[in-house]
Amino acid sequence: MKKLDAYIMRKFLGTFVFSIALLICIIVVFDISEKIEDFIEREAPLRAIIFDYYMNWIPFFVNQFSALFTFIAVIFFTSKLASNTEIIAMLSSGISFRRILRPYFYAALIIGGISYALSSFIIPYASETRLEFWDNYIGSSFTNRENNIHRQIHPGTYIYMNSYNVTTNTGYFFAMDEFDGTNIKRKLTSNRIVWNEKKKKWVIHNYIIRDFLGDKETTRKGERLDTLLPFSTTEFSRRADVSETMNTPKLEKYIEQQKMRGASNIVPLEIENYRRLASAFATFILTLIGVSLSARKMRGGMGMHLGIGIALSFSYILFQQLSSVFATNGNMDPMLAVWLPNIIYSVIAVYLYLKAPK
Repeated sequence: MKKLDAYIMRKFLGTFVFSIALLICIIVVFDISEKIEDFIEREAPLRAIIFDYYMNWIPFFVNQFSALFTFIAVIFFTSKLASNTEIIAMLSSGISFRRILRPYFYAALIIGGISYALSSFIIPYASETRLEFWDNYIGSSFTNRENNIHRQIHPGTYIYMNSYNVTTNTGYFFAMDEFDGTNIKRKLTSNRIVWNEKKKKWVIHNYIIRDFLGDKETTRKGERLDTLLPFSTTEFSRRADVSETMNTPKLEKYIEQQKMRGASNIVPLEIENYRRLASAFATFILTLIGVSLSARKMRGGMGMHLGIGIALSFSYILFQQLSSVFATNGNMDPMLAVWLPNIIYSVIAVYLYLKAPK
């Protein structure tokens, strides 16, 4: 069985690498033709195009579609084994279908492990360079479109702003409240705050500071105050896809920080965090579906298997996107939204496994 295991794993991994490499070449050609005008107009260096953008974009693309191409690879070469009656020969020699699945899962473990490592630790670092290149040579810089900003900066310290301009680092109609338990200690209001990069301080314009001590209240007013505040400009200048640039431990810490601050963008961050493990686990589910579906020799051969397999894989991706939308725009729990497609397709996988030729 060692030779047979090596044979199956070699076919599985070889088909996976070849199919995804072929598609990457096609996608890169189309992407270059679409962005060539931006590269020329903004004078993007060739070295930056190759190493800063495409060398960091390709791992992102590979990881996005690794589960899909795992499924296609399994369907493709297992259908070929079935059409050549190799599966029947294995079963006739006394090898159980469960034993045949072992090298498939070994290969799926390799692909899933690489996928998890890419999404959790490698791609976040690569995305920083890729997104910086995008801002410089393709798209426009990030702008904050958030209004009515509410944050808990520290326990008991809350800030409010009507809007924030990331270009000028200016906040409008600013207020900061400091509480001692349920009692307010200080309230600062201003019509505008501006970050001074030279002094590394906030400049507060037309401010009013009210201090509360028991039943007493003191008020101070002024036109300008240079001071330190317990937050930085990055609090408001993070882009929507900031989660792509964070490894998993850093992302989990950031989620906890945003929960403490009462931010409104928690759900997309949680979806991204749960998706990294769920996508890697989907490799095993889709491998089992692919083997169970294509191990039976049937009329129509590989074409029939590929047609059914691609329909199932695309329905999985569609279901995954829909559940994420329900979590973002509805009340569905993010973990359930991410794992629900895996749960449902696990049931389909078990059913197909029980119906597979033994």
